[in-house]
Amino acid sequence: MKKGTVILISVLAFVAIIALWVMSAYNKLVVAEESVTTEWANVESQYQRRADLIPNLVSTVKGYAAHEQETLDAVVSARAKATQMSVNAQDLTPEKLQEFQAAQGEVGSALGRLLMIAENYPDLKANQNFLALQEQLEGTENRIQVARQKFNLTAKTYNTSIRRFPTNIIASMFGFESKAYFEAEVGAATAPKVDF
Repeated sequence: MKKGTVILISVLAFVAIIALWVMSAYNKLVVAEESVTTEWANVESQYQRRADLIPNLVSTVKGYAAHEQETLDAVVSARAKATQMSVNAQDLTPEKLQEFQAAQGEVGSALGRLLMIAENYPDLKANQNFLALQEQLEGTENRIQVARQKFNLTAKTYNTSIRRFPTNIIASMFGFESKAYFEAEVGAATAPKVDF
């Protein structure tokens, strides 16, 4: 073979290897990003489950504690605000995730006040519907925590992959951006004060 043909074949082989590597790296990043999107959908699903339980819980409490209207209204208002908020997994910035967390935190706080009302109503605490709803709500809160942890782990894997060399070159070429994490709520590190 001529020397020019050998060089041409070598160059074409090198270009083919680079092209295959780029395709492989790109496809891995797509899979990782889709995993983040899936885990985000799982988080939203668990928050939706909690939102779906709230009307039944409010109705049950309303029958026993009609004069606690302010707390009931706060729960309904927080639920409405939280369910109107939508964050696209493709545009999951720290600011948007923090805003989402704040809305969900308001729901959690309002639900906490609602459940505290039950302590003042022994008949309500004994009501089977209320007990079942309270149990479902506790289970849902646990599911939310698990979904958030899985999301953070998946986001970490994705974020690590787009920052590693040489995949970071492909990530920047094709616009793969890092995803935000769920963080502890403000004041979570401070232990509550208990007075006896």
